Amino acid sequence: MADGVKTWLPWEDPERFLGGLPAGLDVEYYAGGERPASLESVEFYVPSYLGSSEVVEIVREMPALKVVQTQTAGYENVLPYLKEGVTLCNARGVHDASTAELAVGLILASFRRLPRAVKNQERGLWPSYQGELDDSLADRTVMILGYGSIGEALERRLAGFECEIVRVARRAREGVSPISELPALLPKADVVVLMTPATEETRGMVDAKFLAQLKDGALLINVARGVVVDTDALLAELTTGRISAAMDVTDPEPLPTGHPLWSAPNVLINPHRGGASTAFPPRVARLVRAQLERYVLRRSGSAAGEPLINVVAGPPR
Repeated sequence: MADGVKTWLPWEDPERFLGGLPAGLDVEYYAGGERPASLESVEFYVPSYLGSSEVVEIVREMPALKVVQTQTAGYENVLPYLKEGVTLCNARGVHDASTAELAVGLILASFRRLPRAVKNQERGLWPSYQGELDDSLADRTVMILGYGSIGEALERRLAGFECEIVRVARRAREGVSPISELPALLPKADVVVLMTPATEETRGMVDAKFLAQLKDGALLINVARGVVVDTDALLAELTTGRISAAMDVTDPEPLPTGHPLWSAPNVLINPHRGGASTAFPPRVARLVRAQLERYVLRRSGSAAGEPLINVVAGPPR
């Protein structure tokens, strides 16, 4: 409808993708490239998932913008372009299933040495490993560092693996240790799964000192952000063979051809696929449709209107 809330969505058939559109919207498609003529009247904007930088940078050119709803849990890339008075909502909860599943997969692939099996299959080899045992997740201690909704999802998936879970977050709460206790906790962990957001506090947190506190044979899993790990410090540890790692994210990213991390021993690299599974579309569709309904109803003054959820910056609406 021409007089509805001007909304930019990144799906060519948003009604089908979202399972219906709330009344009171005037929707246009934008996922980068040519801009619709309605740039100056957009109120609600959903940038495309993992799109080019232009789909984020454009928010600073929208004078009527009220809400940006990302499709990612991370939102640090949007903050530099967010103008005062604009509400930013993230996709907390949308990627819990996908990312937790990948974390389990990376642990098991590393422990059971599946990359080696793939290489042997490509060469048609059936080696004999008599007396050689793969690592098992059973009886191990898994630390979830950055324990939030994705960490909770990971713990649920690890429940049947007979391992002990250590939960760590920025601040202490029941059953969760504060990050200040890491020096005492790290030496006990067989696996450390990084799930922290990228902030000034966490940037480079996994440095040489952090890694030196890990026990011999420990496994580091990064499904957080690449900048959380000091790549040079990690490379130094991997080269010695003292620890191993599995990385969904890296610093730099994308990892350039010829970068030493590609050829480092004891590392499995998965090029940032944490949220990219079939679990993602239905979950992001439910979130975006609910947010649009909330915004339209609140804007119209309806008593049925509820505030937006997942607000991470700007005023509540």
